[in-house]
Amino acid sequence: MTRAAQHPAAGFTLVELLVALVVFSAVMAGTLGFLRSQGRAMSLGGDRMNAVQNLQFALTTMQQRLRAAGSNLPDAQPAIVYAGPNVVAFNADYATNLPNDPFAVYYDPDVPAGAVTALTKAQRITLPLTAAAYPDTSYATGGINSPAETIIFFLAPDSTTARVDDYILYEQVNGGPPAMVSRNIIGSPSTVYFEYYRLASVGGTISLDSLPPAKLPLRHSVPIHLAPADTGAAAIIDSIRGIRVTLTVTNGQAGAAERRYTLVRFMELPNIGIATRQTCGDAPILGTALTATRITQLDGTPAVRLAWNPATDEYGGEKDVVQYVVWRKLITDLTWGTPYLSLPAGSPTYVYDDAAVASGVTYQYQLAAEDCTPSSSPTATSVPVTIP
Repeated sequence: MTRAAQHPAAGFTLVELLVALVVFSAVMAGTLGFLRSQGRAMSLGGDRMNAVQNLQFALTTMQQRLRAAGSNLPDAQPAIVYAGPNVVAFNADYATNLPNDPFAVYYDPDVPAGAVTALTKAQRITLPLTAAAYPDTSYATGGINSPAETIIFFLAPDSTTARVDDYILYEQVNGGPPAMVSRNIIGSPSTVYFEYYRLASVGGTISLDSLPPAKLPLRHSVPIHLAPADTGAAAIIDSIRGIRVTLTVTNGQAGAAERRYTLVRFMELPNIGIATRQTCGDAPILGTALTATRITQLDGTPAVRLAWNPATDEYGGEKDVVQYVVWRKLITDLTWGTPYLSLPAGSPTYVYDDAAVASGVTYQYQLAAEDCTPSSSPTATSVPVTIP
C-alpha cells in the first residue's frame, strides 16, 4: 500500500514577517503623523473660530451701545463724556426697567434701578483708569432726573494670567461693577484701541477727520457742558461722530502655538448732534386727578388700583402726550425718587393695578403726563392707601 507524500504547512518565513512588520510600521507612522497633523489643524481651527467669535462679540456689543450714544438726552447732558485711547464713556437712554417706556432702546425688567437713569452730582464717580470725576452737575428733563445712563467701555490688564500683554474689555454702567465683555485681548498701556473721528470743515465742505492719538484723551475742559465758556477747543469732544475700534486677540495658546487675530470696525454715532425736538411746544397740561383705591384681586391678594382720565393735552390742546409717568413712595419717604412705571398714551381711560404691595404699609402715588420733547406736566398726587 502506497502513502501520499505529505506537504509542508503554509505560512510566513521569518524574513517575510520582518519585512511585513517594517512595512506596517512605516504605514502606521505615516498614518499617525497624518492624524496628529489633522488634530493640530482642527485644534488651531477651533481656537481660531473661538478667538474670532470673541472679537465679533466684543465689537458687536460695543457697536450696539455706541450707536445709542446721545439718545434721549436733555440739552445740557453731554453725549460723549470721555474719549481716550483705552476708555470711552458716553450717555444714552439705552436700557429701562419700566414697562412700555417709549424712549429707551430696550426693556429689561431685571436691570437695576441705578443703571437706568443719569448719575446725579451727588453720585459722582471717577471714570475707570482715569482721574476724571463725572458728573459735575445733575441733569433733568421736565424736572425729572434724566433717563440717560452713563456707559463706559475700558480695557485693563488681566490679573488672572501671567502675561503682561493680556487685557480684558470691560463694560460699566454708572457706578455699577464692571462686567467682562471679552478677554485674551493683546495690549499694553500705550495701545490705542479707540480712534475718534470728528466733523471738520475743509474748504467749506463738511467731512470726518481723524483725531491724532496725541490729542487724546478728550473731555470738556470747562466742567459743565454748555456753560458759556464751553465752546471751541473746550468742547471739541462734542464734534465726535465716529469711533474706530481695533482689537487683537489670541487663541489662548503660548509659544509657537499662539495665533493672533485682529479686527477693525468703524462705529458711527448717529444720535449725536441731533437737536432735541421742539415741535411738542409747551409742557403738557395734565388736568386730571389720580385716584388710588385698595382692591382685592381674584386670588385674594391685595392691590392698589390707580385710575385717571386722559390729560387735557392728549386729545385736545396741543395733542402731544406720549406717555404717563407714575411714582410710588411709602408714606414715610421724604422724596419720590425715580419713576415707578410708565404707560403709553392712547387709551380713553387709564387703569393700573399695583399688586407689588405689602400688608401693613401705606403707599402714595404721583402722576405726570409727558410729551415728545420730552417735557413733563405738573403732577397729581393720590391720597395715601394703607394695605391691611
